[in-house]
Amino acid sequence: MVNVSSEAFVAGMAYIAAAIALLNGFLTTMGQGKVAASAIESIARQPGAAGPIRTNMFIGLAMAETSGIYGLLIAIIILFVNPLGL
Repeated sequence: MVNVSSEAFVAGMAYIAAAIALLNGFLTTMGQGKVAASAIESIARQPGAAGPIRTNMFIGLAMAETSGIYGLLIAIIILFVNPLGL
């Protein structure tokens, strides 16, 4: 069994947590693509409702992008704030 110091363990867990937080950015991108594709399909089916569909799409995209930015912010905090206080 490998003897790992507590500092190395905490640093390793911090890197894993940052990677999980950055996964949010990938999933946000996939969600934004789905929103845009659905909006385009809806506009193709109902051209008269293009205004409200476009407005709702932009609101949804802004909210999804905010989620991605929060994930990036959390990852940066995890990586650059010293978790051990050394």
